[in-house]
Amino acid sequence: MGSIATIGPEGSHAWQAARQYDPLATIVVCPHMTAVFEAFHRGEADQALVPVYNTREGHSREFFEHMRAAKGRWIGNTVLAIHLSLGGLDQTTPVRTIIAKSTSLRQCRDYLVSRFPDATLIAVNDLEQAVREIIEQRLADRAVIDTEEVLKRFGLVLREREITPYNSTRFAVIGHELPPATGYDATAVTTEPLKDRVGILYELLGEFSSRGINLLDMQTETDPASQKLRFFFEMEGHAADPAVAEALSRVERLVVQERDALRVLGSYPRLDMRTKRIKNFGFIGSGDMSLWFAQRLASEGYETLVTGRATELRPEQMIPQVDVVVICVPISATEATIRRYGPLLRDDQALILLAGAAENILETALAHTAAGVEVLLVHNLWGPKAATMKDKNASVVRTPRSGVLCSEFESFLYKHGARICIDSAPQHDLMMGVSQKLPTAISIALAMTLQEKAITPEAIEGHSTLTSLYSILSMARVHIQNARTYGEILASPGEGRAIAHAFAANLLRVLDLADKSDIEGLCSLIETNRGYLTDDFLRNRMRQALEVDKTLGRVISR
Repeated sequence: MGSIATIGPEGSHAWQAARQYDPLATIVVCPHMTAVFEAFHRGEADQALVPVYNTREGHSREFFEHMRAAKGRWIGNTVLAIHLSLGGLDQTTPVRTIIAKSTSLRQCRDYLVSRFPDATLIAVNDLEQAVREIIEQRLADRAVIDTEEVLKRFGLVLREREITPYNSTRFAVIGHELPPATGYDATAVTTEPLKDRVGILYELLGEFSSRGINLLDMQTETDPASQKLRFFFEMEGHAADPAVAEALSRVERLVVQERDALRVLGSYPRLDMRTKRIKNFGFIGSGDMSLWFAQRLASEGYETLVTGRATELRPEQMIPQVDVVVICVPISATEATIRRYGPLLRDDQALILLAGAAENILETALAHTAAGVEVLLVHNLWGPKAATMKDKNASVVRTPRSGVLCSEFESFLYKHGARICIDSAPQHDLMMGVSQKLPTAISIALAMTLQEKAITPEAIEGHSTLTSLYSILSMARVHIQNARTYGEILASPGEGRAIAHAFAANLLRVLDLADKSDIEGLCSLIETNRGYLTDDFLRNRMRQALEVDKTLGRVISR
């Protein structure tokens, strides 16, 4: 058991990372990175742990500046998912000033620009002192960004949780001696400022590639003092490996041609940047969509349990065994399922709703689960026949109780290529009126019209244009699949119904102009619509339509 110096206060991300790296170590808390290295150099700690890379802000320049002069060596790493929250003295006072460490402000840039564009941002080294002043002076218009644990320890009220999703930090561990090779290692190397020479980067990379050494990372920067170029490389292999040692030697002697131009910062076991909080998922609903998600979660290393009408395992038995409960049942049964099983969830669990409607379902979920249960709604706009999520749309509706577990599920969607739209519940339901209710209603009404007018499928085949085939294809898709699915899409409540009704009213208006032979009126509507839709949108959709026409033309010609 040793000691680790890191950036405080207790409960900070760096503190959590140090505890994760060595649960038995004594943690020496310092206010900033410079103080951490000073404590390590003075012998006040056996090791130092500091951030080196963040998925939102990139590499830490400060880390490399310290490492070039450090007496220690880079000997290990740990990765921590970064969960930042916003806290204050209350939840209602308008926020005029936001205080955080500089790294937190950079990681939250998008959130701050979107939610608090006019707020004053203050970066501090000693967050604890800043919070003390807020509390003592009752500065209710000031908010603080840090971990939920830190904010609660300071006695602040949470205003919003998990404000920066897809956020992880790699922390470097600095020690005195390089660890021995494990067979699955990496080595970090930096250069001194180098003289400019034609082909230096090409030749340098060649020394690694010719020996089969894979580069994991490469950076270049201009040294402020000399205005010369520096390189940083991270490569597979240990510094003691013959191939790595030979490559570094040749780079220095034959490529750079400057003595002592390279410095090995360290060698260490390689690691995965992802940190998982979730061990297992439990599904209520054993339909094809549940099985589709369960299979892909299992391929990511998660344990999955599926319950349904025909399974021996019941939801009541499953719920206590999992971290996340996923409800994936028909829309009409979703609210009843939540009312039945929601009260069984614990405060440390999450409820994820795979559902096609949001507003009423989320109200039910928040009302029938404990306050500590995370809640998230995900509407995947693809079916169980899809091979992958790549480039498929997913509407995600967060709630004030969406936290770290929900964020990890979002990261799963993101990693697999889903195109995620973050919606409010009313916005989701309104957009589903455009993308689901309206096309479904048109498809059913079209088929009814064909039947009323005795138009046979054979006649459609011989009289369709490529453009008119779009609505025919949509009609066929609706009528060849499960009728109940589309019935529930149309019958679900929410803002989406307004879209279908507005369309019906506008259709009558268009037909009225057509019946009156008012060509000028119809042209005026089309021109007005064109201005609203914008040329960029229309050109892009026209290109899509032409590509679809090519495909349809090839299919029909066969």
